[in-house]
Amino acid sequence: MEFLYTYETFKLELPLTEPENARYVILGVPFDGTTSFKAGARFGPSLTRHATLNLESYVLDYDVDIAELPIADIGDVAVVAGDPRGTADRVRETIEELKRANPAGIPILLGGEHSQTLGAVEALKPKSYVVFDAHLDLRDSYEENPYNHACVARRISELDVEEAMFGIRSGTKEEVEYAKMKGIQWVHARDYSFELFVELVKPLPEPVYLSVDVDVFDLSMVPSTGTPEAGGLSFWDVVKAVEWLVGNKRIAGFDVMEVAGENLGDITALTAAKLLFYFIGANWKNHEEGL
Repeated sequence: MEFLYTYETFKLELPLTEPENARYVILGVPFDGTTSFKAGARFGPSLTRHATLNLESYVLDYDVDIAELPIADIGDVAVVAGDPRGTADRVRETIEELKRANPAGIPILLGGEHSQTLGAVEALKPKSYVVFDAHLDLRDSYEENPYNHACVARRISELDVEEAMFGIRSGTKEEVEYAKMKGIQWVHARDYSFELFVELVKPLPEPVYLSVDVDVFDLSMVPSTGTPEAGGLSFWDVVKAVEWLVGNKRIAGFDVMEVAGENLGDITALTAAKLLFYFIGANWKNHEEGL
């Protein structure tokens, strides 16, 4: 199956399935056109794919071998240089193409800056958006661009999607006031607990889009991400939440965003690759059990 806006690139080194038959469909978005601190997110998809070469395909926790699952990798979106809205349109159209051919497939974005999550949400039309992020991303505009990476949660909130945010430790007073006005639930990294996660996410309507900006993690785990912040969550904090979510909610799509760097084997990409395998493994385990 061919897609209008994708091109062949380095793909997951696993036995791959055709997109129309896959349960999980990988799509890279190598865009960093509005990056405001450290550049390099355009290399995120390739770095994350390469980092999976360091991982055993067998996930001990779930007795699941990723290499045996129906996974497709449709390459990368051909970005519109410097244009987050134009690139997000291509993400949206690509996912719409995929869903027409394979309604049961779960799109997984590898990024790439967080602005591009908007295109996936527009295509999949989830009822809820659950995000792990260091930043609120609720600015109406940043650097005179309403589609800047710092605005993605604001744009998604305007789609009447319910939002819950976890691991937050950076934002403006205006963003906090907007969240309060819109009833957007968010949890500071200092206050995060699994119990609080379940309490806030349990009432959310399905399906749910799950987004992980890797800057949610402690910066020692993601030193190359574009806007690192001290004081983040642990890897297992996020994995435990993902396990609950895939076991209790219908998932529309998933992404791991803001992976950046220039060198193969980057710690940030290794963290993202491991999380990717945990999401797929946990989702498959629950899917097989009929949950």
